[in-house]
Amino acid sequence: MARTKAVPLFMHSCGSNYKPEFRTHATLPYKKTFLHRRHVLVCGGASLFTILTLNWPLTSSPAWAAEESTSQEDKDETVVDAIKSLFDPDEKTKSGKVLPKAYLKSAREVVKTLRESVNEDPKDNAKFRRTADAAKASIRDYLGNWRGNQMVVKEESYVMLEKAIRSLASFYSKAGPTAAMPEEVKSDILSDLNTAEEFL
Repeated sequence: MARTKAVPLFMHSCGSNYKPEFRTHATLPYKKTFLHRRHVLVCGGASLFTILTLNWPLTSSPAWAAEESTSQEDKDETVVDAIKSLFDPDEKTKSGKVLPKAYLKSAREVVKTLRESVNEDPKDNAKFRRTADAAKASIRDYLGNWRGNQMVVKEESYVMLEKAIRSLASFYSKAGPTAAMPEEVKSDILSDLNTAEEFL
């Protein structure tokens, strides 16, 4: 229970007579005062944590900020490409044909990554694995979306890409996944990729 305590505020004097004026203050018991102070500290700490959390992007390193900026730009480009494809899903190729943009993008990615993988020096194991994984991912995506698709199955680019992929698969199934590719096989695959690229 709170106790009251009279504390002199100031002396009011008039001539020789003066009367002390008092103002009463409520004094909280020690336990309640301690709990009140603890509550203030906890709330203050929580508020500080919230501020630091919300403002973390402003205090992050320049490298992280640049990475986040690049990531956001990539996302923006993807959104723009998706909107463009929605209103205009087709694109004219180098040979003058009009084909789905999604097909052309996927096929070009196969040409790019597979060419890099075939040309990579297998002695540089880390880089060789990296380019091989990129080629496998693009081929998997391409086949998953366009294999047997009647919109493109008769296109020259489709036929040549299928030929290049079959040659690659045939070689590794016979020689093993870590075998060095002979120049003859490499030359045939690169030739097929170049021909496919002419029609994309």
